[in-house]
Amino acid sequence: MNAPTPPTTGPLTFGFNPHDDMNDLRMSEKATPLYEHVKRFIAETVVPMQKEFQALGEGHADRWTFAPGQLEVLEKAKDQAKKEGLWNFFLPDAETGEGLSNLDYAYIAVELGKAPMASEVMNCSAPDTGNMEVLERVGTPEQKERWLKPLLNGEIRSAYAMTEPAVASSDAKNIATQAVLDGDEWVINGEKYYISGAGDPRCKIMITMVRTNPDAPPHKQQSQILVPIDTPGVEILGPMHVFGEDHAPRGHMHIRFTNVRVPKSNVLLGEGRGFEISQVRLGPGRIHHCMRTIGKAERALDLMVRRGLSREAFGRKIAWLGGNVEIISRARIDIEAMRLMVLKAARAMDVLGNREARVWVSMVKAMVPERACQIIDQAIQMHGATGISQWTPLASMYTDVRHLRFADGPDEVHHLVVGRNEIRAYEGGGEDVTASVVWRN
Repeated sequence: MNAPTPPTTGPLTFGFNPHDDMNDLRMSEKATPLYEHVKRFIAETVVPMQKEFQALGEGHADRWTFAPGQLEVLEKAKDQAKKEGLWNFFLPDAETGEGLSNLDYAYIAVELGKAPMASEVMNCSAPDTGNMEVLERVGTPEQKERWLKPLLNGEIRSAYAMTEPAVASSDAKNIATQAVLDGDEWVINGEKYYISGAGDPRCKIMITMVRTNPDAPPHKQQSQILVPIDTPGVEILGPMHVFGEDHAPRGHMHIRFTNVRVPKSNVLLGEGRGFEISQVRLGPGRIHHCMRTIGKAERALDLMVRRGLSREAFGRKIAWLGGNVEIISRARIDIEAMRLMVLKAARAMDVLGNREARVWVSMVKAMVPERACQIIDQAIQMHGATGISQWTPLASMYTDVRHLRFADGPDEVHHLVVGRNEIRAYEGGGEDVTASVVWRN
């Protein structure tokens, strides 16, 4: 007989109960064939396509467009993915996705993380995943027809505009971009930055976090509004760099909104319900990043060991020199610990729901990028100077994973969520301010 479901109010407790549903971390039998299919498809279709895509882009003069032939190669792979039924895994709803649980998707997302373009080929890449989930859950029929349908079909891309340069955006109560009703239109003014994917010529729509109700209680001041990127007054000022890289042609853009007018009906769910929407998208979005990051850590360890066995110094294979055996051991131990934690967080979302599982999600979001980044750094060291060059993917992997310690909330905020829950268990409750803290995805 299973133990009772953990309480949904007050602090969560983490005493181990071997009979709790939370501890069943097996992939379902239904999803196992799909998992094997994904692995084959990545090896047989995605990896060769990636090489061709990158070769076509070499020497392309305009960094903010795709080189001739690149999108054709990508679309061919996407068409093949659709044909083979490898599409939209991330949505739990069987009508729009594969009907996978978060736990099942966790296993698959690790494989997606091993190949940089696998997620896009199978229409499972951020920020589209989070935006599609929001539209699927709270969009009106008209919003779904205009924006969700082409996103589900992989015909357009999207962005999520939240982070602002002038305020500490890790606390969304600080968001200053204003939206004021003028008749039947919202008039939006403000600035956003690090808006991932907004430079992509295929990006057509942004979900934009704005302040609509400045006199309401703090958690009712924000709304989320659909803003087509070609709306007059939307000005892309340029790309923000990540460790010196602009990530063209997709980019992380700095955007100014000047008297941007969109219909009143473009608000999602309702005025003042921005934080409520965030509970829909942020749990899955954060954990998807962690799942894919484990795939990157696996790839880094593979490269580390192969390099260590392919070079000799001082009469021995590099893998056997100094403390490298222990470094390799600790990398494997950390990967397995991360994997179990992410599976447990995914299971918590399935059993408890996104909101009540947020402590688990914050635990993995604080843990995984930090440890994966360390593993990649050690793989770089094992490669010597080659590790920081263009001859391996390690340098780009490092910057990608390092930036995750800011994206979807900085480490410190996730530690606040976990630590506050632990302290409240001793204090006997109290106000949970973390419920109103949301982050960019």
